[in-house]
Amino acid sequence: MKNMMIGVDLAKAVFQVHGALPTGEVQFRKKLSRKQFPAFMAQQESSMVIFEACGSAHFWAREMEALGHEVKLIAPQYVRPFVKRQKNDAADAEAIVIAARQPEMRFVEPKTVDQ
Repeated sequence: MKNMMIGVDLAKAVFQVHGALPTGEVQFRKKLSRKQFPAFMAQQESSMVIFEACGSAHFWAREMEALGHEVKLIAPQYVRPFVKRQKNDAADAEAIVIAARQPEMRFVEPKTVDQ
């Protein structure tokens, strides 16, 4: 059982990472560089990592699976309704986790390298 849900908002240089329990209790909020992100995630116990589906999300999904995490991708239009305040990367990372907790949420399959 994955006891932590980690939402990641991918940007060019800085990633916002939001970790919460399935109950919604926030465990951490971090701002990490592209270089820091894989090292940070390697230190986390096996968790569910959720990204908004985009071009680089498929790459990062494969990287996170290699580290032993379960990965889910959500289409951006399904995340938007869960942004509580001003749209920014930190709010998006939190909204990704909230959206993933919805029982009826539909996820996108990560693409393989060949695809």
